[in-house]
Amino acid sequence: MWGLSRKGDSGFSSSSTALQVTQGIHATALTAIVTGASSGIGAETARVLALRGVHVIMGVIDMIDANNVKESILKEIPTAKVDVMKLDLSSMASVQNFATEFNSTRLPLNILINNAGICAAPFMLSTDNVELQFAINYLGHFHLTNLLLDNMKKTTRESKVQGRIVNVSSAGHRFTYHGGIHFEKINDPSSYNNWRAYRQSKLANILHAKELARRFKEDGIDITANSLHPGVVCTNIYLHNRFLKGLKDMLSPFLNNLEGFLLKNMQQGASTTCYLALHPQVSGINGKYFADNNVSEASLQGRDMDLAKKLWDFSINLTEQNK
Repeated sequence: MWGLSRKGDSGFSSSSTALQVTQGIHATALTAIVTGASSGIGAETARVLALRGVHVIMGVIDMIDANNVKESILKEIPTAKVDVMKLDLSSMASVQNFATEFNSTRLPLNILINNAGICAAPFMLSTDNVELQFAINYLGHFHLTNLLLDNMKKTTRESKVQGRIVNVSSAGHRFTYHGGIHFEKINDPSSYNNWRAYRQSKLANILHAKELARRFKEDGIDITANSLHPGVVCTNIYLHNRFLKGLKDMLSPFLNNLEGFLLKNMQQGASTTCYLALHPQVSGINGKYFADNNVSEASLQGRDMDLAKKLWDFSINLTEQNK
């Protein structure tokens, strides 16, 4: 199915890989942070960015897997610049520690890829008593972005190179709770639905990018913020859901056949992220939602600027409470 898909205005399609959408791009002057880069789409994103010369910082909770990914990248690309740093997005303290440590290195920051996530997890609270999917998929990234913005703004001013923030969302954002975000029931187990909570967090990723874009434009800051649907890719994002993990294990012998027909492979799944991070076509495009390496259209709630502003204020209050 993917191989038969038509190319969009970008010249790429759902079957394009991360290598293809970044072909010919030389980015040796850039530094990027990729969250959740120890496996799946995040690992492939880190690999391709490193191949194009980007200094990649992998923000991860699983240091062992991340170091294995780093070793694999260095084996393939001996000149690659890759570092691994501990980051637990379910903990505001860990996010704060990561940002403080990164900023203390005095490295510039050109690209921030908010990629890490979990899917359809049973009801759990983070260490800060926030529903876990909302905490990891959205709130941790919201806080991380705010803590790194001064660095990105400084980098943009000094390098004269546009900064880019990329939020990995999902087409599932269209099927969240009524009203989009359950502000008053984020931590309510009685109204919790694991799939709707996941989709809520993915809607929040889109609204976050739109509000960032609005603020950058208002303040005249040369940074863009966009969101994307990577496609349906069988990754470790499902590990918190026993049924989906079991289904993945059961189907694993057949995944090679399903990829290319029903699913994207990892190389295709990482393509839109890498396209938004590096391709010159995206320069100046701000606050948009992408799918299959082309501009797409988010749901009505994903385009609701009043909802985006309300979420921003709500998130600021949550992060302030957990400092």
